Amino acid sequence: MNTGSKKHGLIATLSVMTLLATACSGGGTGSEPQPGDGKTEAPMELNIFSNFSIAQPPSPDNPVTKEFEKRTNTKLNITWVSDTVFDDKLNVLLASGDLPDMIRLPSINQAQFQTMVKQGAFWDLTPYLKDYKNLMDSPKSMWDNQKIGGKNYVVPIVRPLEGGTTFFIRKDWVEKLGLKMPTTLDELYQVMKVFKEKEPDGKKDTFGYTMRTHDQIEFIYTGSSSKWKEKDGGLIDITFTPEMRESILFRKKLFDEKLIPPDFSVMKNEQWVDLATSGRVGVTTETIEAMWRWTYDQWKRDPKVNWEPIVSLEAGAGPFQQQNSGFIGVFAIPKKVPEAKMRKLLSLLDYGASAEGSTLSQYGIEGVHYKNEDGFFVTNEQAVKDNLGTGSFGKLFMKHDPYMYAYAPGMPKEIFEKNKKIIDAKSKISVPIRDIGLVSETNNKLGADYNKKIADLKIQVIMGKAGIDAWDKFVADLKQDPNYQKIIQEMNAAYKERLAAK
Repeated sequence: MNTGSKKHGLIATLSVMTLLATACSGGGTGSEPQPGDGKTEAPMELNIFSNFSIAQPPSPDNPVTKEFEKRTNTKLNITWVSDTVFDDKLNVLLASGDLPDMIRLPSINQAQFQTMVKQGAFWDLTPYLKDYKNLMDSPKSMWDNQKIGGKNYVVPIVRPLEGGTTFFIRKDWVEKLGLKMPTTLDELYQVMKVFKEKEPDGKKDTFGYTMRTHDQIEFIYTGSSSKWKEKDGGLIDITFTPEMRESILFRKKLFDEKLIPPDFSVMKNEQWVDLATSGRVGVTTETIEAMWRWTYDQWKRDPKVNWEPIVSLEAGAGPFQQQNSGFIGVFAIPKKVPEAKMRKLLSLLDYGASAEGSTLSQYGIEGVHYKNEDGFFVTNEQAVKDNLGTGSFGKLFMKHDPYMYAYAPGMPKEIFEKNKKIIDAKSKISVPIRDIGLVSETNNKLGADYNKKIADLKIQVIMGKAGIDAWDKFVADLKQDPNYQKIIQEMNAAYKERLAAK
């Protein structure tokens, strides 16, 4: 990454809310509502339960909300719920049975939702989706992973399959110390050791790795993108693999040699960010677009900083990169909603998934919130004031864009193009998450408790509070635990049912 004056000139002249318009330009399709459609009919009132992840949600009189209403001939009553309390509010809502016209869920695995689907409480959208071309533009695998009994009861809130959490390294440190970019975890370990010993930024208590999302290490060892790995047409739980044991010992080595923060297990995200941006650590994990935001801020203090994404790492299972789920939640429509309104809701989501609707969601109204400058959408303070972007309207309306995670506010075009190449390279080796949408009734009841025990014991072994023999005994016990084995059986049955339906 060039950190010279040309780069900073670009950054200085672009708004911090600048985003590339690539993949967001172009017209809509025949299935989406057009401005002026349905003027002879009164706007249809739609009640929607959704989430937000910014400081404040859009107000009821938000100009972008009003513009969506105008373009789709609707009256939108959106209940915005903060991510911090969303799950609790959702559980209360589902238990009440008094549902709005459309609700957001984290996934189809939500236990109460599964029960209600079996009771016929939600629309089977399968026969209707073919009429909404923008929605169907998302990868087929994403739709297949959302099926319950071979049917689609939800509309996924799309995100890219590639470009999610990955390892980043201070390439300027690598070059300063005469090292080479690591391609394996063993090489990464050696680089971490030099980072700690040499303290390239001159900071005391420099660490090799923040330990943010350190489960990535076990995925690299096992070659799996989640707890469940495909093998011989079925699923195995990577908890039982020898590679999982090796990944725990690798992290224990990092802890014993003080290459990671001693209190990593209780650190919050902002503490990991502070470690990385204060020059006290040389390796961390993050998404490409989020790391840009970190770097943008860090450049103000040190223009030489260069956080470079690592395309892949390996630990015996070959080069590995985790694939994303392709969604950040789903929308479901209760069966009590009349068919005409159900279709209107799908039409609204379809418009939001068009180029025009997605641009409105992300950047607002041209001339009010942004202007287009040579392929950039340069937004203004009004866009900030009106709470636009992925944290609000982007939770509702989004066009599938494989390079969405390649750019972020203020990013020069040359860095965006570089990030696209990195994402393309990752896509050639990325491993899908096999268990998306698979349901085990036993796991719904007991899985959270098992997962907590597994995660807690890993931390105890890594920090030396328990020996690796404790892990071996625990794994042996799980192999004899009838409830845990039932989870494995049910997950495999669900997986084989999905394969048979393809």
